[in-house]
Amino acid sequence: QVHLVHSGGGLVQSGGSLRLSCAASEPSFRTFAVGWFRQTPEKEREFVAAISWKGGNTNYADSVKGRFTISKDNSANAAYLQMRRLKPEDTAVYYCAADPSYANVATTTPRATSWGQGTQVTVSS
Repeated sequence: QVHLVHSGGGLVQSGGSLRLSCAASEPSFRTFAVGWFRQTPEKEREFVAAISWKGGNTNYADSVKGRFTISKDNSANAAYLQMRRLKPEDTAVYYCAADPSYANVATTTPRATSWGQGTQVTVSS
């Protein structure tokens, strides 16, 4: 298990960009796959994107494909979600999750051992 800290959320206009960060202090994070999820009060938690520990495998929800990019920098012990061409429907609390198994984060039913505290992303129309 690792302790995940978010940064980078905020308010942006429709069509704008934001980059979310998820960092850990434990060196073991380098060997963890990372997933990003989001949730609103009206909807259940939704899978957004996932990346394997070395970055060789990625997966995206259809709703964000072509607009969002997930990446991982093992030298910085961090993962990122670059969000472009944001839409009001992207408004949500975004969470990163980490697990030694890619299958546990690249799924709509995550079984990750570690979760961040969440960061609010609000896209105004």
